[in-house]
Amino acid sequence: MCNRARNRGEPETLISRFGGDWLNPKPMDNRFNPVELYPKSRAYVFRQDGDRRGLDVMQWDVTAGQAPWPMTNVRNLKLPQWRALAARPENRCLIPLTEFCEWTPDKHQVGEGKPVKGEVWFDVKDADVFAIGGFWRQIGDERYFAMVTCDANELVAPIHPKAMITILHRDDEDRWLTGTYDDVLALQRPYPAERMTVRGPVFPTREGKPADQ
Repeated sequence: MCNRARNRGEPETLISRFGGDWLNPKPMDNRFNPVELYPKSRAYVFRQDGDRRGLDVMQWDVTAGQAPWPMTNVRNLKLPQWRALAARPENRCLIPLTEFCEWTPDKHQVGEGKPVKGEVWFDVKDADVFAIGGFWRQIGDERYFAMVTCDANELVAPIHPKAMITILHRDDEDRWLTGTYDDVLALQRPYPAERMTVRGPVFPTREGKPADQ
C-alpha cells in the first residue's frame, strides 16, 4: 500500500496547474517538508471551499492519530465512516504527486547487513504532476486526509497486487471534487498502465550503491 510518495512541485506551479489560491497560510516551520510524503507528514492538498478551489496543507492520516496506526489510504468507500466523507464534495480533495513508491515483495541482499526491501517508484508519463483522488476532514484546527485506492493495474500489480492509489485523468479532476457519490465510485479505477513508467528497485538506505538496481 502506498505510504511513500513525492511532490516536487512548487506552490506557484501547483496553483497554476490546479487553479485557485492559498486557502490557509503556508506553514513556516522547518519541519514542513512538502516534497517527501510519509504517514503523518504534511502535504499540499487541493480542495473546494464553497465556490473557491485552492491549496491547503493537511496531515496524511485521516484518523488524526486516533487509531493504532495512521490511516493513509482507504479502499472501501461503502463503509459508513468513509461514505460519509466521500459522499460530500466539500470533503473531497486532490493530492498532487510527482511519483509514488511501493516496496518490493521480497527482500534483497544489498551490501552488508540484513536483506532489505527495495523502493519501486511509479509516475505518469508526460505529466510533471498528477492528482490522486482523496478525501479529508477537520478535527479542531487541523485538517487530515487519506488517498483513495483501487485495483492495481498491470504495472503496479507485480510489486503490489492488492491495490494502487487512484490516479485521476486530468479531465476527471473536477468531477471528483464536485460530482456525486456515484461519480466517485466510477472514478475509483486503475490508471492505464501504458501511461505510466516505473523505476527500481532502489535501495537508498544502503550507501555506496547505484541509484537503480
